[in-house]
Amino acid sequence: MSAVPGITIDGPARRVCLDVRNPDFYRNPLPAYAALHAQCPAFFWEEPQQWFFAGYEQVNALLRDRRFGRQILHVATREELGLPGPKPHLKDFDALEAHSLLELEPPAHTRLRTLVNRAFVSRQIEQLRPDIEALSHAIIDSFETDGAVEMLKTYAETIPVTIIARMLGIPVEAAPRLLDWSHRMVKMYVFNPSFATELDANQASAEFAAYLKDIIAEKRAKPADDLLTHMIGSEKDGERLSEAELISTTVLLLNAGHEATVHQIGNAVGAILQSGLLPATLFADEEATARTVEECLRFAAPLHIFQRYALTDIVLEDGIALRKGDRIGLMLGAANVDPRKFMAPDTFMPDRNEGANMSFGAGLHFCIGAPLARLELNLSLPILFRRLPGLRLKHEPPVKDSFHFHGLERLDLVW
Repeated sequence: MSAVPGITIDGPARRVCLDVRNPDFYRNPLPAYAALHAQCPAFFWEEPQQWFFAGYEQVNALLRDRRFGRQILHVATREELGLPGPKPHLKDFDALEAHSLLELEPPAHTRLRTLVNRAFVSRQIEQLRPDIEALSHAIIDSFETDGAVEMLKTYAETIPVTIIARMLGIPVEAAPRLLDWSHRMVKMYVFNPSFATELDANQASAEFAAYLKDIIAEKRAKPADDLLTHMIGSEKDGERLSEAELISTTVLLLNAGHEATVHQIGNAVGAILQSGLLPATLFADEEATARTVEECLRFAAPLHIFQRYALTDIVLEDGIALRKGDRIGLMLGAANVDPRKFMAPDTFMPDRNEGANMSFGAGLHFCIGAPLARLELNLSLPILFRRLPGLRLKHEPPVKDSFHFHGLERLDLVW
């Protein structure tokens, strides 16, 4: 049994009871992760009733294992699997998910990713460097003399949503609406969303899709030099993206293009200020900055769970038997603090050289926006700390009551 509050572990049976709404857990899951690594890094989690994996090697392998997928209904019917039918009140949300790059498997995934990928390769993303730098400075200019700021809404949220909107060719003035729709939709990815959450996410999906339909019509009439126009005109083997695919892909890029990065910027600033390490050393040059960013991604990851379906009956090497249609949870945040992979994993140590973190996933669904997220972090963090050398936490930042997306509620800074 575990001595960590809020978690009960039966190591020999590999059974775990853990309430994700327990503040002790979601505010700081690292002690629970340490207990799991010590007793059973692969375990059956009683509350969601499925198997989860916390070990680095197993998470890395299962992310790449083609016997698992993000969807299941392309290889089996709901009736075969005993799954309930679609919920009518989630029709608009499900319509966006049906063509989402994140939810598809080959060949649909391959076709869609090929059409979008060109805009996200490193050499294309590198061209955004002057824009990101200028935007970071302009935002700091607006509050530098105030001596205090709530950083999440002012800085962390503004940079990613502005950049991804510009890339896509969506008016930056729409950013508040985009953020509102995104925040309402991502609440669907936590354990057991409420009926009210489902209704609200569906409404946000309907509004988002209607807005994008109008934008796409404008781009067809007046093509521009932007990603949305590129996606409209992209062709592979004589095929183009349908309107439904265009809308789903744009929603995914907007949501994923800022939601995780907002949390990561906030988590990184909090981790750096709590570490006691000198920002001047952490961001001494590009190499030191890159190491610091990778350690922030490892130590303070924004996304902690990635789910996959077993596409066939499977028995894993450790004897865990899965039936076709079973879901598994891959614990990215826990894999990042596996003591078998990282020395003193609960310590923020930017001079590590122990291999890649799992924060962007791996395999087929490795985050398409990773080069963009890394560039935004490598530019926005050093600029913030150089411009505000006396930066410190006003008080302990409150953590969001959301386990899947580990992030701060707000981040009040003073200097």
